[in-house]
Amino acid sequence: MNQEKIAKLIKEIRLKNNLTQKEFAEKLGVTYQAVSKWENAKNIPDIGVLKEIKKIYNIDIDDLLDGETSKRKVNKIYFVIVFLIVLIVVLLFLLFNKKEDFTFKQISTKCDDFNISGTVAYNKNKTAIHISNIEYCGDVNDTLYDNIECSLYESYKDTETKIKSCESKSNIKLEDYLKKIDIELEHTSTTCRMFKGSSMYLLINATNKKNITTTYKIPIELEEDCEK
Repeated sequence: MNQEKIAKLIKEIRLKNNLTQKEFAEKLGVTYQAVSKWENAKNIPDIGVLKEIKKIYNIDIDDLLDGETSKRKVNKIYFVIVFLIVLIVVLLFLLFNKKEDFTFKQISTKCDDFNISGTVAYNKNKTAIHISNIEYCGDVNDTLYDNIECSLYESYKDTETKIKSCESKSNIKLEDYLKKIDIELEHTSTTCRMFKGSSMYLLINATNKKNITTTYKIPIELEEDCEK
C-alpha cells in the first residue's frame, strides 16, 4: 500500500468530478479536513469510505489501495505490448536487411591504346561493376565522327553477351566521347569468373562522315584475381 499514490488518486478523482474538498467530503459523509488529510498523505480512508468511493465513482478498492486505476494499468500493459511489437519489427528488419561486406578490386586493361580505371565490388550474393574513366592514348586522332557508340560484353565459353550499352553520341571526337562514358551495373553472376582470361571487353564503334566504321575492342581484367 502506497499512501502517496492513494493521496494522489483521491485528489485526481475529486478534481475529475469538479468537486471541492467540502463537496467531496459531503458525498462521502466525512469532513473536508479528512479529505485534506487523505490528499496530503497524512491519513487514508477507512474501509467503509473506500466502499462508498467504489460505489459512487466506480473505482475498484484494490485499485484505490494500489494507488492507480484499472485504466492506467491497461494503458501500461498496452504500452508494453506496443513497445515489444515495435522492438520485434525493428530486430526482424535489421536481421533480414543485413548488408554483406563487399570486396573491392580494381579494373584495368592491357590494351596499348587505352587506359581504363574502374572497380568491381562483390560478395557471395552479387557483383557490381563500375567503369568510371577511359582514356585514349594511341596515335593522335582529331577525327570528328558522325557517331560513336560502345557496349560492354561478356565472353564465357562459346557465348558472347552484351551486358551494357553506352549512350551513343554524334559529331564528337573519340577522346571527348570517352570522357562521357560512365558504366555502372549490378552483374547477375555471384562470382568474379567473368574476368578470368579477359572474358569481358568494351567494344567501341566510331563511324566517320564517309560511313567508315573503326572498331576498338578493349579487354578488361582485374589487377588481381577475385577471392573464391
